[in-house]
Amino acid sequence: MTHKERSHSAARLLLLLMLVFALAPTASAEWREKVLYSFQGGTDGATPAGGVVFDKQGNLYGATQQGGGSNCSPMAACGTVYELAPPAKQGDPWTETVLHVFQGKQSNDGEFPSGGVIADAVGNIYGTTAYGGTGDCVLLGIKGGCGTVFELSPPQTKGGQWTYSILYSFPTAKQGYVPAGDLVFDGAGNLYGATIFGGGKGTTCDAFYKYCGVVFELSPPKTKGGKWTEKVLHSFAGGTDGANPNGGFVLDRNGAVYGTTSAGGNQACKTTSSIGCGTTFELNPTSMGGGWTEKMLHRFSGGNDGASPNGGLTFDATGALYGTGGGGGSKTQGVVFQFVRTKNSGKWIETVLHRFSASGNAPCCPMARVTFDGAGNLYSVSLSGTYFRGTAFRLKPPGSRGSVWNFAILYAFKGVPDAAYPEANLIFDKAGKLYSATEGGGIGACSGGCGTVFEVSP
Repeated sequence: MTHKERSHSAARLLLLLMLVFALAPTASAEWREKVLYSFQGGTDGATPAGGVVFDKQGNLYGATQQGGGSNCSPMAACGTVYELAPPAKQGDPWTETVLHVFQGKQSNDGEFPSGGVIADAVGNIYGTTAYGGTGDCVLLGIKGGCGTVFELSPPQTKGGQWTYSILYSFPTAKQGYVPAGDLVFDGAGNLYGATIFGGGKGTTCDAFYKYCGVVFELSPPKTKGGKWTEKVLHSFAGGTDGANPNGGFVLDRNGAVYGTTSAGGNQACKTTSSIGCGTTFELNPTSMGGGWTEKMLHRFSGGNDGASPNGGLTFDATGALYGTGGGGGSKTQGVVFQFVRTKNSGKWIETVLHRFSASGNAPCCPMARVTFDGAGNLYSVSLSGTYFRGTAFRLKPPGSRGSVWNFAILYAFKGVPDAAYPEANLIFDKAGKLYSATEGGGIGACSGGCGTVFEVSP
């Protein structure tokens, strides 16, 4: 080999190495993480349920599944709704205020929040509890209620007490049992959500809970002081129809509802906890304004297409749907998927954007919906990772059609005293920082920490 050939060969090698480094996952050092608050357990609350939401003043709101009180049954965990106020001076800690402590079935209140909270335009907070309320559902011989939908309204004067009210107590399992996941508003002020069980259909979804779940709509009262009314839009029958819807729905401009079930669907697919690896579905209001019709978009097979979707779909600017599955993929460690509707047939076609491997320091099992930035990059969280306490990750869209999405780990959580086990969606602030909650970690007295609210920034 001549000197000129050796020079060209070295240049090609250098270029190849530069490309390898460019395509490698981003080092976590490029993004910084900060624990904004560590839950302390007990009256303070523990184990955040879902993520957080901002108000116009920059305060964060969320719920915890446990803590607050210990007199609730059947879960022996009451839960709280909390507010985190940013510091007035940089470097000072965020300040937590417990807005509500759930009292449970014996007080006709909810217990055990089972998803994140959402906010309306005037600052009211809405969420669900899996148990409690006035319903007659019985679990293991204990009348624990069928769950609730609640509202918290801000005080008229700063520093005043928030006003708590139950908008709806699910009365029997037939109307829905164990509401879970995030709620969503439509333009008319109706709320949409899911219950994992209940609905009056399906007998094989669980040995202890009745039926296979519902999608419901709650409509506000027509006159002030009136009652919210529930309508069951679809009761899942299990089997090929899907089972256990998990909330986090999205609505299109025509009012159609899109979501996932964690089980049911492909009956040849069996997971450790269910038959069927889950589905993606669409519900459309009929033209006559009566019922709703279900359209099955995809039944997951547990193979390369994924399994056990986590609930929480996201539209991009073109109308494509995105989500995550905690299982399936080439290594059965989960996927990030996309559905695009074909123009001619209207059929939705799935593309898997990333398959998790959990090999070495790689993450596994994405656990939440995805969030987009203004450039079309996709963000979410997973379990496993370098310290086996979870990660925040990013997927960049390909530069050309047919190319792969570029995967990068933004941060690997370390566990106590750092955050651990992120399982809720991320949200952006105006400065481009990401926020969410983790179910473990922090400096609370619980084993493995009581959970945190954290910030990740570039």
